[in-house]
Amino acid sequence: MRTVDFTPLYRSIVGFDRLADMMDSATKIESQGYPPYNIQHVADDEYLIELAVAGFGEEDLVVEVQETVLTVSGKNGEKPDSDDRRFLHRGIAERSFERRFHLADHVEVADAGLKNGLLQIRLVREVPEAAKPKRIEIKSGAGSTRAKLIEGGKTKAA
Repeated sequence: MRTVDFTPLYRSIVGFDRLADMMDSATKIESQGYPPYNIQHVADDEYLIELAVAGFGEEDLVVEVQETVLTVSGKNGEKPDSDDRRFLHRGIAERSFERRFHLADHVEVADAGLKNGLLQIRLVREVPEAAKPKRIEIKSGAGSTRAKLIEGGKTKAA
């Protein structure tokens, strides 16, 4: 098995510790494949995560967001010890789980719903105005003349 060591990056980057940690954790193989899930790109700023959670009800599932980590966990109700069911084949997993998704900056959970054994979590990217690009006006002779402010159609010297 091939592994990548990101230790040299830690010595040369400043302020991007979270990015390096995410790259490091992304290279680790996730041992748990349950429950299976899909991630869809629905629109430019909208995503949908679907988890196959057959056998779980709304009361058995918890969806939480802390900082940039979305955690989905399911705790199936305890079966009575006197369960007399005899299985010839048992292919439906009835075990608890926890699955984590790392969200990009400004991605928020819009809503979640359970339908036909699929837990659907809708994510939306909402970039605040302060983080959006701003267009800067280029003036000829910058620095040699005072800038003019335009307010309500009137020009004033700054």
